[in-house]
Amino acid sequence: MSLVTRNLSVLSYAQGFTLWHYRAEGERLDDITAPGFFRDARDLLAPGDMMMISARDGGQILTVTHGNHHPTLAPLR
Repeated sequence: MSLVTRNLSVLSYAQGFTLWHYRAEGERLDDITAPGFFRDARDLLAPGDMMMISARDGGQILTVTHGNHHPTLAPLR
């Protein structure tokens, strides 16, 4: 499946940092965290932003990084 931009929401924004939420319509966490899933949102997502994901098989909080010219998600450290 692919990104549904209407399911991507800003929860909070301050000083250049954005906390996002993505509500999956049927995707699993592995699908959503795969490289390239958020390619269509590359103009919105900045490195260091955080994203909460609600997927059919659970939820996760990740940080936004950029690799290969598109946003990717990485586990929090």
